[in-house]
Amino acid sequence: MRIHDDLATPALDLEPAAPFVGPFAGRQFLSAWWGCVPSGGELQVVETSDAALVVTRGPDAVRFAGASHLTDYHAPLGAGAVDLIRQYALAEDPGTRFEFDSLPREAADVVTKGLEAAGLVVTEAEHEVAAVLPLPGDPDEYLAGLGKKQRHEVRRKRRRFVEVLGTARFAGGTADDFDSFVGMHRAADGEKGEFMTDAYAEFFRSLLDDAGARLDVLRGDGDVPVAAAIGFEDEDCYYLYNSAYDPGMADASPGIVLVTGLIDRAIDAGKTRFDFLKGDEVYKFRLGAVARPLYLVEAAT
Repeated sequence: MRIHDDLATPALDLEPAAPFVGPFAGRQFLSAWWGCVPSGGELQVVETSDAALVVTRGPDAVRFAGASHLTDYHAPLGAGAVDLIRQYALAEDPGTRFEFDSLPREAADVVTKGLEAAGLVVTEAEHEVAAVLPLPGDPDEYLAGLGKKQRHEVRRKRRRFVEVLGTARFAGGTADDFDSFVGMHRAADGEKGEFMTDAYAEFFRSLLDDAGARLDVLRGDGDVPVAAAIGFEDEDCYYLYNSAYDPGMADASPGIVLVTGLIDRAIDAGKTRFDFLKGDEVYKFRLGAVARPLYLVEAAT
């Protein structure tokens, strides 16, 4: 077992212990997070020849790297993750706490087995859900699969958008569009508007520049964006990471037009999943998503 702080290590190319976790266990996302968002802990990359674990050591606990409010999934990497966690736990001083959150079922099993193999008493609890939408082969089939009331609402809001703003036009975002995204975020009410500090704006920009994220922008007939989303995609899944819309255009429902347009685009691209990621907001389930439980695993030496 080797412990260091180099996120460039090839060990981070190993497969996560759970499927469909997007970019969140990988070096590009974690490098953007570590470089832009103060963590208050010590970064440790723990690896063997067939496993890796990226954690932060804080004053009160060892946690997966990637703050839980920014990192939708956590998972160790590699086929040997159970034994790596066992070795790491055995090497710790008495009184060390482990708090591993945001674990899909498969990753929670690996973490629990590793800690138990070190002789620790482990507690496990569901503490969050992600919302995942299975995708059919055709956008019309998706819409037909919604409940009658929700299908009517989607169609009504799309018509309303056209009436107020003109034809919905989607495009990849530019640098200017990113500034519009930040501005729309900051114009939102409450916590959402307060969230987008300069540090977080730099984090999102780093995701676009260095971590494979994409910016999608919705316009009507005008040139000014009315909604935008930052997400990630792989061969099978689109992950909706963050979105914002112009609150001055709320009557035209740009948010729902944006999200359903992204769903249609994912279907057309042959994706089989659309992941709304963490959070149990009602709109996600009205659009057909099902809950994916996420677990918190805790133990102490």
